[in-house]
Amino acid sequence: MLDAPFPSRLLQEAVEAIGTLPGVGRRSALRLALHLLRQPSENVHHFTQAIDRLRDEAHYCRECMMISDGDVCSICSDRSRDRRLICVVENVRDVMSIEATGQYHGLYHVLGGIISPIAGVGPSDLTIRQLRERVQAAVQAGTEIEVIMALSGDVEGETTAFYVYIKVSSLARGLGFGDDLEYADSLTLGRSIAQRQIFKP
Repeated sequence: MLDAPFPSRLLQEAVEAIGTLPGVGRRSALRLALHLLRQPSENVHHFTQAIDRLRDEAHYCRECMMISDGDVCSICSDRSRDRRLICVVENVRDVMSIEATGQYHGLYHVLGGIISPIAGVGPSDLTIRQLRERVQAAVQAGTEIEVIMALSGDVEGETTAFYVYIKVSSLARGLGFGDDLEYADSLTLGRSIAQRQIFKP
């Protein structure tokens, strides 16, 4: 059925566009396109405007590289956060997962990925330099910083943790080798943060 020609060029273009999203196959893209076509026009316009605004107006926090509405995100601008703690994560989803535990009250640093030679991602593709500059500035200001490496426990995550340096702490027990932070339950993730240990390469 999906090999049949589209009855409309507009429908085909919409399906092709939706199909570029990760994890969305042609069948799902067609279902979504037809769903949007049945919705009131104001709903669809609101949907497309939200996507346009996300792409055009969203910023990356100049301090932690988190997605933000302004130059500094709400977490970095919250003066009640413990500024001696920087939790290093792979992506924004990891920040959201950790925040959901309610167990962590420090700051974050989003690397934007992990080192993966197979995927062509090297240290220069990540925000490691910004992290080093951030830690160095804090140390020079007389602040003792603890860097928590909250990266997935697979080979790429471990490689990235090795690369990022000095007095670093990593998640303790609770997350097994190869586990992904995004899919860890809140209790396990919260316990791992609370029971973190000094990272030893």
